Amino acid sequence: MAKYLLSVHSVAGAVGEPMTAEQMQQVMEQVGSLEGEMKSAGAWVFGGRLHEPDTATVVRVSDGEVLTTDGPFAESREHLGGFYIIEAEDLDAALAWASKVTACVNTPIEIRPFAAESKP
Repeated sequence: MAKYLLSVHSVAGAVGEPMTAEQMQQVMEQVGSLEGEMKSAGAWVFGGRLHEPDTATVVRVSDGEVLTTDGPFAESREHLGGFYIIEAEDLDAALAWASKVTACVNTPIEIRPFAAESKP
């Protein structure tokens, strides 16, 4: 089976009605249920939610020196909010999981296959 990254994207500054505590609880229950379904189906590898992009630190090498800077690497309205790593038979199966994720969290999901590992 192939591994896929399902990237959950958030849009900075998106205007909408804030969720009530009850609505947030309902979303969290739906996400928990979906994650349980992924685990039962053998698709779950790993997943996580990230803090806001302003908590990021970027590490890079410039002129042989390691530099760190605050904030996200890319200036963008969209940012990575969380992710799942899944195993799926093919892209269609990964798309099916992504459609369930986007239905729960109501944000765009990007699907990317992992590159095949070379065997020594």
